[in-house]
Amino acid sequence: MKCINKKKKIIAALLSCSLMMVGCGSNTTFENAYDANSISSAYSVLEGDNSSVAKTFAQDLCVTSENITPSSVDVANTECAGLFDLTNKEVLYASNIHKQMNPASLTKIMTALIALENSSIDEVITATSNVKITESGAQLCGFQEGDTFTMDQALYALLMYSGNDAGVAIAEHVAGSVEAFADMMNEKAKELGATNTHFSNPHGLTAADHYTTAYDLYLIFNEAMKYDKFIEVIHSTEYSSVYHDKNGAEKELTFKSTNQFLNTDSGYKAPENITVIGGKTGTTEAAGACLILLSKDTAGNPYISVILKADDRAVLYTKMTNLLTAITAAN
Repeated sequence: MKCINKKKKIIAALLSCSLMMVGCGSNTTFENAYDANSISSAYSVLEGDNSSVAKTFAQDLCVTSENITPSSVDVANTECAGLFDLTNKEVLYASNIHKQMNPASLTKIMTALIALENSSIDEVITATSNVKITESGAQLCGFQEGDTFTMDQALYALLMYSGNDAGVAIAEHVAGSVEAFADMMNEKAKELGATNTHFSNPHGLTAADHYTTAYDLYLIFNEAMKYDKFIEVIHSTEYSSVYHDKNGAEKELTFKSTNQFLNTDSGYKAPENITVIGGKTGTTEAAGACLILLSKDTAGNPYISVILKADDRAVLYTKMTNLLTAITAAN
């Protein structure tokens, strides 16, 4: 494990929480600093001939090429798990974090990032017929062709409710098509050093050539955290808003977050002295139950944790709670 340069950036003030976020990138992109086609992931160049360039890129990143699995943390019945200390640039837990996996709706973190970088929240989106997704089990907000809503509303629908139709609407608005938007997603992944990642769509429904890793999701999530709107949305527990159909009639969006740590009635609670700020859920048959979180300790230090392919939701939240105990163990 290499933890390089403890420089901090304050990137968000979260509602009533005085949360200090630490940026996880530098002005030098990985794509420009090194030939991404010759390596498997950002961490691996640190031991090569271009290590000085790689260190410049990775100076604000948590980096490890090995599993770090203290016996006190039980994440059995999950495929991959990672816990990243953003303040100290330290990997506290790592199990298969560089294994390529189906990310399900954790894909939507990159979708939100591309939208935030390439549009404003008050832009009006007009849904096309492509928002009608017929795949069995797909989470849908119910958008129809001709419906109009703002990018702000679409981001809440995307990240809180995990609406796959919201993902399509965002993609077409920003890039003109789902395919062009996927190209933007993949270019951004390269820029961030997420070189074990390839996206085929903006929502995460199972598709050929659509995969990422727990480590790459950390890189993507960490970049998205630079936007106050992203933090605001993933922290929200409930949302209600009005949009319009093609004739101008009002339609209502109302939903709760799919993140059960934010639902006080769910029975799932973070360990004592750890506060879950927010995150993103994802579930498909191929991906299993997935979750990525932003949490903080009592000193306000931020952490990113991710679990991929848990057996089911109960296992996912139980094992995520166990994973978060590594924060207090490290302090």
